[in-house]
Amino acid sequence: MSTPTRRWSWAAPVLVLASAGLLAAHFSFDGDTFRNCRYLGPSTRMYVTAWAAPACALAALLPLVLLRRRGRRPGGLALAAACAVPVLLLAQLAALYWVYEPDPAGGQDCSGLTRIAAPH
Repeated sequence: MSTPTRRWSWAAPVLVLASAGLLAAHFSFDGDTFRNCRYLGPSTRMYVTAWAAPACALAALLPLVLLRRRGRRPGGLALAAACAVPVLLLAQLAALYWVYEPDPAGGQDCSGLTRIAAPH
């Protein structure tokens, strides 16, 4: 395998790992939505990670397509990473949906689910 082919083969797993890391970061920012029993809505970093994660997952497929068009075979690690993309995309699209989901308490601050979900 030549050096440019090897470089393109490594791009897919790196982008898949970045995509998984962005998904994990998105869920770690989940506490940004409530403060002092008030619903603040999703933070900017929740929006950024929710959109960047599926973008990285889809971008991970691009190096594989480019290698195939050049008549080269991607490495096994790149193919294994590409197999993780559909599972990641499913979770990431669910996270993206949840970012735009309305307030679970119906805008009533400390009533309903907000009282349970709010950190004390």
